[in-house]
Amino acid sequence: MFNAVAEKTVVRLLMIGAPLITLFIVTDTVTDPVNAPKLLLTGALGFALFSVFLAFNLKENFRNFLPLLSALGLFMVCAVNSILGSDSPITQQVYGAYGRNTGLIAYLALSFISIGSLNLRDVKSFKFVIYGLQIAGLLNVLYCSWVLVFGDFIKWSNPYGNILGTFGNPNFISAFLGIFISSLAAFSFTSGISNRYRVSALIVGVVAFYQVYRSHAVQGIAVTVAGVGIVGFYVLRSKFKSQLVSLSYLGLFAILGITAVLGALQKGPFDFIYKRTVSLRGIYWNTAINMSQERPFSGVGLDSYGDWYRQARPLKALTDPGVNTTANAAHNVPLDLLANGGWPLFLSYLATIIIGSLAILKLTIRRKKYDGVFVTLAVSWVCYQLQSVISINQIGLALWGWMLTGALVAYEYSTRTSSTVSQAPKAKSSRRTNSKTSEIISPQLVACIGLAVGIFVACPPMFADTKWRAAMESQDANRAIEALKPGYFSPSDSQRYAQALQIFAGSNLMDQAHEIALAAVEFNPDSYQSWRNLYFLSNSTVEEKATALKNLKRLDPMNPDVTAP
Repeated sequence: MFNAVAEKTVVRLLMIGAPLITLFIVTDTVTDPVNAPKLLLTGALGFALFSVFLAFNLKENFRNFLPLLSALGLFMVCAVNSILGSDSPITQQVYGAYGRNTGLIAYLALSFISIGSLNLRDVKSFKFVIYGLQIAGLLNVLYCSWVLVFGDFIKWSNPYGNILGTFGNPNFISAFLGIFISSLAAFSFTSGISNRYRVSALIVGVVAFYQVYRSHAVQGIAVTVAGVGIVGFYVLRSKFKSQLVSLSYLGLFAILGITAVLGALQKGPFDFIYKRTVSLRGIYWNTAINMSQERPFSGVGLDSYGDWYRQARPLKALTDPGVNTTANAAHNVPLDLLANGGWPLFLSYLATIIIGSLAILKLTIRRKKYDGVFVTLAVSWVCYQLQSVISINQIGLALWGWMLTGALVAYEYSTRTSSTVSQAPKAKSSRRTNSKTSEIISPQLVACIGLAVGIFVACPPMFADTKWRAAMESQDANRAIEALKPGYFSPSDSQRYAQALQIFAGSNLMDQAHEIALAAVEFNPDSYQSWRNLYFLSNSTVEEKATALKNLKRLDPMNPDVTAP
């Protein structure tokens, strides 16, 4: 029988852990305040949820959710296959590139979060997931409001000059606020919701949309319009018996969406939507496809898009956006996975999206009455998928998309019969029917064990960054060199090597700079910047410069002058 105690543990983990990941940043002790800290908590949450999944309700969940579990299992296998088939540094693929951290550990943790969400049954559990999303959104709105009125109290580099939220990037906070606004709109139409909530949601939503506007990121506006528009369809569908009204609305909405897309491509009456970044994304997408053609079965390696960009970019990229303009992501999550892991990883990820879409379709067909919980889950999920098509895979955003996939599939299953989700088995009866082992080993204990394992697995990037930040602040060359020595808690990183070389060369410590330059190219022979640093280092030998030049031409074959400034 289903173990409701395990479900309660999962709910607590999701309601506390998911918002905490979105909100968590560290500024004073690391050089990357956003991504490495979020990876740490994502690993902790993912392994905790997966541990509970394995220990409780395993047979029932396998029986009921085999398609999604198969797709996620295949995805994880394909991620490992990408590592085995790539020449990129193992630590870069496991922990991800600096400033992104979307390597194997991140994808395993996200998959585990999606799997863990399948333990949800009670309607209150799904509501708590929604509350978690809205808590994270509300706190970001409050933080962004403070920034707009009084200035930012967080001491971090902000080259954009716009609001960053707890994502460190205006595009990400814009997209997240769009998801948040859409969830508020969807949940406001839930039967039994108080007018106080509706009024508060309206006020907060308006403030959040103003912040989307102030972020100067179009994707937040697009996500908001799409999300609220979908909510409108479900509301109309529940209000009118005739399907003509809702279908007409859907048709008009589709026309508006197509017109907006054409406008983004500088066609039609909405051509004012176009931004320079649209053209750049076309280059990045084309480059990702070229990578998949070069390595169709394993890709170029997890988080290795940046190493391959110069080799795979189309010829026109040399002039537009320019020979020295590069990117370390495809700015499209599915295409990023296609480039990094080849067709196997891409298709397995696509399978999870299809399964989530089918869950939405089944519930839409089955329930004409407005179901606020379902619509909120569905709209939030769709909004995430929309932004993922035009944006980078950021952990603080991605966790909601992966979690909602599992939640939607679980909600669809839980509402198939007339016995609603609110009639899930009680904890007391569950304890009587479970084995003696489950009576001794509680879900809380299992979750704590998984949490500890997840922290141990995901902590190295943040530990290494903390050690490196302390070494730089000490201005001690020996301590800096010590911080760069590879180990479990200090995985090597091309970006850190580049920073070290710049510091040593700027301090006229040329022997140390030369040592770092050689270590950098040995660590990652496909790092264009590392070879360039070695080539221009004044005390590099003639043979080293010749080798560096050869590799620069290999990594940037279409560039007529790889030594140009």
